[in-house]
Amino acid sequence: MSAIGIILIILAVLVVIVFLVGNLLYDLALNPKSDKSKVFGNAGFEFEVDRPDDIFKTVPPEDAYIESDDGLKLHALIVRQPAEAHSEKWVIGIHGYLGEAKEMGWRNAEFYNHGYNCIFPDDRGHGGSEGDYIGMGWDDRMDILKWMAYINDTYPCSEIIMFGISMGGGAVMMTAGEALPYNLKAIIEDCGYTSIKDEFIFEGKSMFHIPYFPLVAAANLICKFRAGYFFGDGSSVKQLAKATVPMLFIHGDSDHFVPSSMLDEVYDAAACPKEKLVIKGAAHAKAMDTDPELYWKTIFDFIEKWCK
Repeated sequence: MSAIGIILIILAVLVVIVFLVGNLLYDLALNPKSDKSKVFGNAGFEFEVDRPDDIFKTVPPEDAYIESDDGLKLHALIVRQPAEAHSEKWVIGIHGYLGEAKEMGWRNAEFYNHGYNCIFPDDRGHGGSEGDYIGMGWDDRMDILKWMAYINDTYPCSEIIMFGISMGGGAVMMTAGEALPYNLKAIIEDCGYTSIKDEFIFEGKSMFHIPYFPLVAAANLICKFRAGYFFGDGSSVKQLAKATVPMLFIHGDSDHFVPSSMLDEVYDAAACPKEKLVIKGAAHAKAMDTDPELYWKTIFDFIEKWCK
């Protein structure tokens, strides 16, 4: 066999290996049925579901279902104010990566305590929602629009707030660039990322010590084939350039999972009225626990400013 033939065989083998590893990385990150302990074993945070301030402990949630644009059955939990309250205020609370609607029972308890009805969707591929891949906020943005329509079909005079944490923060920022209903009054994002691609580049280096090219890049191509999107499609920065609804950006300055440096990038990109809050000493998704008084005062001061 000629030297050129040997080189071609070696290159072909290397390409196959790269795409096999890329497929493994895709499964690790975006297949909801794969073992994620390798991710969360290094992430430095975990989602809590058994908290004394969980509103689900005192107000039993209702189940709600819609169908996504691509035919998935999506699930949410709803907690309504008492009928005598006549509340038309709603918050849509979007959970983080590998989370579920049930974790939002304590993350959004303060909204309920301030008179809001609460709807907590399970993102596609999470909890009670169908889906064989994780959308990282990109496909989820269209699902969130459907949940807003679900509210408005029953409560046409409603006033809606959108809140998202971690991957949910990315989701609400990506949603912000779409055509939104008139009654979405404010958006609050907590520790969301600049883009799916940026986050995977960061995690590839910090957790697995691999460069973007060729392995993460291969996972990107496989994501397009298996989930229908490239990592670069899901860009909070690009979507925020089209945003018009007032938005509050929150991040902990000790976040080493979604780096706090991303806060300035998304904030600067936003074309809408905006404010930002940095919580000193807060790790990823821990801002509300690190300084709850400042966290919630800032949120409700922001809402009061824009929801009139």
